[in-house]
Amino acid sequence: MSPEEAYKYAKEYGPSKETRKIACKDPEIAYKYAKNIDKKPRNDTRNAACKHPEFAFSYAEKIDKKPRDDTREAACEDPWWAYEYANNVDDESRNDTREAACEDSWWAYEYAYYIDNKPRDDTREAACENPDSAYYYAKHVDKCPRDDTRESVCRNSRYTYFYANEIDKCPREDTREVACKSPNIAYEYARDVDQKPRKDTREAACKDPEYAYWYAKDIDQCPREDTREAACRNPEFAFLYARDVEQSPNKETREAACKDSYYAFKYAQCIDRCYREDTLEATKDDKYRKKYANLLKKNVKEKII
Repeated sequence: MSPEEAYKYAKEYGPSKETRKIACKDPEIAYKYAKNIDKKPRNDTRNAACKHPEFAFSYAEKIDKKPRDDTREAACEDPWWAYEYANNVDDESRNDTREAACEDSWWAYEYAYYIDNKPRDDTREAACENPDSAYYYAKHVDKCPRDDTRESVCRNSRYTYFYANEIDKCPREDTREVACKSPNIAYEYARDVDQKPRKDTREAACKDPEYAYWYAKDIDQCPREDTREAACRNPEFAFLYARDVEQSPNKETREAACKDSYYAFKYAQCIDRCYREDTLEATKDDKYRKKYANLLKKNVKEKII
């Protein structure tokens, strides 16, 4: 008989020494046996549940309904369950549960925020093992910038931007340098942190046609050769650049848009607003060739009127 079969048998016919002994070969089944069949704690089911951190915690919370050294020690084998034990069973901070939680950067942050309710060197040091937990520690626990949390965050461009924008609340050379490793983050840094254009953030944004377009539109707020050239590596953003930034036709943007039938047609429709052999030739797709013809008819009719 397997532990699960013993549990099902006991659930139907009641607890017995034999089924309990078999159930205790599996920590989860031992916990369920104590909770649903014995409906009270016993040393044998508790000892069996303590072979797994999750069921040691669950046993303490649902069956013992109080903390014990043995269930706590078992829960502390895993940072998550150490945190859960401190939060839901002990309902207070302790050195042993904190030390166990600090084996994982995220649970170190959670412990500091929800259980200690204050910063400590040990939880901060553990949180700084990862950029995300370092950022949240700085924002919610320290509630101020620090060199150690910033240094940790600067291993990830996204969290570096968050840190600069929400914690430092000002631009810095170190955070900007990290932000510039990603075109979209460089754009966001220039928009929200610097709040002005700079050569370094523009160059970083120009590594991606989309963010070259957004940089020109939202930050430079004017056309430039470098942003135009970068946007023109993609037909869509060449078209958008001509429409939203230059607001006029341009040989470079037209040639780039003409690499795609749809954007060649859109360029003729929204920017040139007239027939040109190059945009017509680029609309190789029959669907857009027909639309182009309809556009021509419309333009001719408007001129006659």
